[in-house]
Amino acid sequence: MMEVCGCCPLLLAAGVCALLLLLVFIVSDRDFTLLWAEKWGTKPEVALRGKVVWITGASSGIGEELAYQLAAARARLVLSARREAELERVKQNCLERTSLEEKDILVLPLDLLDRASHQEKTNAILHHFGNIDMLINNGGRSQRSLCVDTDVEVYQGLMELNFIGTVSITRQVLPHMIRHGNGIIATVSSIVGLAGAPLSTGYSASKHALQGFFNSLRTELTDSPGITISTILPGPVVSQIVQNAFTEHTDKPVSSAGDQTHKMSTERCVHLIMAGLANRVKEMWIGQQPFLLFFYVWQYTPTLAWFMTSLLGRKRVQNFKAGLDADSAYFTKPKAKTT
Repeated sequence: MMEVCGCCPLLLAAGVCALLLLLVFIVSDRDFTLLWAEKWGTKPEVALRGKVVWITGASSGIGEELAYQLAAARARLVLSARREAELERVKQNCLERTSLEEKDILVLPLDLLDRASHQEKTNAILHHFGNIDMLINNGGRSQRSLCVDTDVEVYQGLMELNFIGTVSITRQVLPHMIRHGNGIIATVSSIVGLAGAPLSTGYSASKHALQGFFNSLRTELTDSPGITISTILPGPVVSQIVQNAFTEHTDKPVSSAGDQTHKMSTERCVHLIMAGLANRVKEMWIGQQPFLLFFYVWQYTPTLAWFMTSLLGRKRVQNFKAGLDADSAYFTKPKAKTT
């Protein structure tokens, strides 16, 4: 009897802890490792100060916001994308908002499809800064089309850009980091890099490929413990990725990006990414509910995840056909298109 009574406080404490964790999870928008990094880990302004960070896809969206928050942490930046004028705009904003100087930010136009130029671009950074401490692979395009309607060329374009282009840049930077014994290679993947989603068959395939590549690369670098391979998996985030998405034809633009207000803000997403990078988190799950729940369900109870995928997937297709943003209004009836 005494032993049973002695166990009661322990069971009560365990129950309270479990309840607190559940409450934290319900209101959370990041996995528990990333939550720890944000609340109690090394701050970005300490860990990233003075580091040379190369950002691809830096002209808009998550890449642009990464530039601003890294500049605020006093990291030195290399800004890459195809649109040089937009990169110059981002650079000017960084200079105006922070104490960085002109020499601290290099604008380096880059086409991920032009793989023959990637070594030259890498050498240009090493010539300017002498080092590359971090590569953030953020460049790429999304997709909004049903498989049955989509040209094979769209799938080829997605794999060439999102996967092969990213691998090419990584291969140029990795030998430098191995020689120095230190560095971070971070890649912005997606929730669809972990689970499939309708309207994104090609995009999801390219992100699954990135997951497989970087998970395997991480195991190859066990003799280089100073190099961190980090994959970032956001759920729906406000950005221009929808406007720039592939449709069923390579030359057809998205007709409408739809309402983006239901998505996580770009600023919040990047704030969490910064916490993860500062603490070398290997994989980051970022998403408002129910998307964060979906990460855990898919990871630990895949049978239930398939059921959830069917429900959410059906709604996503309904939204798309009704002319809404694919990720909006999951729990309300979509209105039909109006002419």
